[in-house]
Amino acid sequence: MAFRSASFTHKGGTREHNEDALLDAPQAGVWVVADGMGGHQAGDVASQMTCDTVAREVERQGSQLSVDGLRTALKDANEQIRDYARDTLDGQTVGATVIALRIRDGRYHVLWAGDSRCYRLRAGALVQISRDHSQVAELVDQGLIRPDEADGHPLAHVITRALGVDDELSLDYATGEIQPGDLFLLCSDGVSNEFGTRDLEGFLGDGKIRDASHAIMYSALVNKCGDNITCIIVNVDEGGYDPQQIRAENDADATVPVSVLNNQG
Repeated sequence: MAFRSASFTHKGGTREHNEDALLDAPQAGVWVVADGMGGHQAGDVASQMTCDTVAREVERQGSQLSVDGLRTALKDANEQIRDYARDTLDGQTVGATVIALRIRDGRYHVLWAGDSRCYRLRAGALVQISRDHSQVAELVDQGLIRPDEADGHPLAHVITRALGVDDELSLDYATGEIQPGDLFLLCSDGVSNEFGTRDLEGFLGDGKIRDASHAIMYSALVNKCGDNITCIIVNVDEGGYDPQQIRAENDADATVPVSVLNNQG
């Protein structure tokens, strides 16, 4: 299986510092976007710690890194961020959201905490795979507000999960079968808040991932986006593998409890 990817991270149109970070490792089939939590001390440190911790595991294990190994690396990053906050910042909260994609053996695996997102483009239709961990998302799930009321809601940026916040990191997990030509987009909320689904479909539509990444970045900057912007676009090469060799799976795309990760990978 072969992959191509294109990525960028930028401080955005109005911010003085960039608290986002990314890991783009197509040779191992691993990609990560982390967003330092706004308003907290050293958010840039937290996001970079997250990506660096996974990068060390990628360097050590390469394409053999399992999904459970990725989860363990993220939990290690959570501990390191908390240790840093305790030892350097007198226990002040330091946090980062994370979205991580692992592609292996004909399947995609997504782990996340917070509101950084993963989308998949297939047959021209863009679908959000991850579900935001935010108070406004919970209100939508509970039927208390409509999805179209979420944008601009006062609770839109209140995150309910992130690395560095709690002793035990709670990650959500989604998996599904890969199809040739699939595109995946990982991004921080600076991108997803700036562009709706139709906008992103337009950027990704022709399949030219480097052009798409440039278009997303420059369009956000022209709009003077008010947040850091980071994204990774991953293309599954249509000639990279034979779909008939993918191990038969009975389950459809599904979101499952993270506890099953011990049996995944």
